[in-house]
Amino acid sequence: MRALSPTAQGIVMMLGAIFLFSTMDAMAKGLSATYDPLQVVWARYAGQTAVVMLVLAPRLHLLIRTHHLGLQLLRSGLLFAATLCFFTSLSHLEIASATAVLNVHPMLLTLGAALILKEPLGPRRLIGIGAALFGALLIIRPGSDIFSLASLLPLAAGIFLASYALATRFLGRDEPILTSFLYTALIGTLVASLLVPTAWQAPPPIDALLFLVLGTVGAVGQFLLIRSLTVAEAGAVAPFGYAGVVFATLYGVIFYGETPDALSGLGALVIIGAGVYVWHRETRARQAEVKAPAAR
Repeated sequence: MRALSPTAQGIVMMLGAIFLFSTMDAMAKGLSATYDPLQVVWARYAGQTAVVMLVLAPRLHLLIRTHHLGLQLLRSGLLFAATLCFFTSLSHLEIASATAVLNVHPMLLTLGAALILKEPLGPRRLIGIGAALFGALLIIRPGSDIFSLASLLPLAAGIFLASYALATRFLGRDEPILTSFLYTALIGTLVASLLVPTAWQAPPPIDALLFLVLGTVGAVGQFLLIRSLTVAEAGAVAPFGYAGVVFATLYGVIFYGETPDALSGLGALVIIGAGVYVWHRETRARQAEVKAPAAR
């Protein structure tokens, strides 16, 4: 791994993180067929907290300090809502379709950054955002026979995820990324632990092991994601996040016998294409901003 350049290391870690997240989602879909999605969400956060406590134990007293407690609470609550919406959607939708719709969140983040942070939003970015939403509509298909309210859950998850990323941009200016990671795990576990007694179903040993593995896989995926964004520029590794649609499709075919129809496949391709296009435009815009001072 050390023989690779920092960018190549970041790409490998990003692909590893996305593969683990897809594995976690596939496990969540299977468990949600038997257990309330809230219990699956609890396992996801409890497992992550256990791993975080083990890995970060020597530094907890430093990382727990925050100057933005309210924003940390809001940010963690948004991610919890995104996870609950997405895991619930997996009980009703094909995993590939749900994952594809969730992937509108980078475009929604671009829109939110323009509205809230006053970042520039030109016509080409608007086209990319519109195309991504059109791709989501091809999958959701409101008004058709296959439409259900559950089809909107991945879109809601994408909105929550974009809002979470927007809050993370604020925090990233002042606080270590591991502090935000710690609060995400702790607050998610606390909220889930308060809510899960109403939905709790005692699992047999094999399912309890699956719950433990699900939480651990999610935690390792988070660490790889953070590490990827630490060693490489976000713009270099971000497009590889769309590999999740490929992994989700494979898991759906292999384990659940799911084969997305033509319109769903087209919608996924439109979302991926729009996401890569918006990423390309933002990367070029940042490069232009860097070169401008030098030109003057």
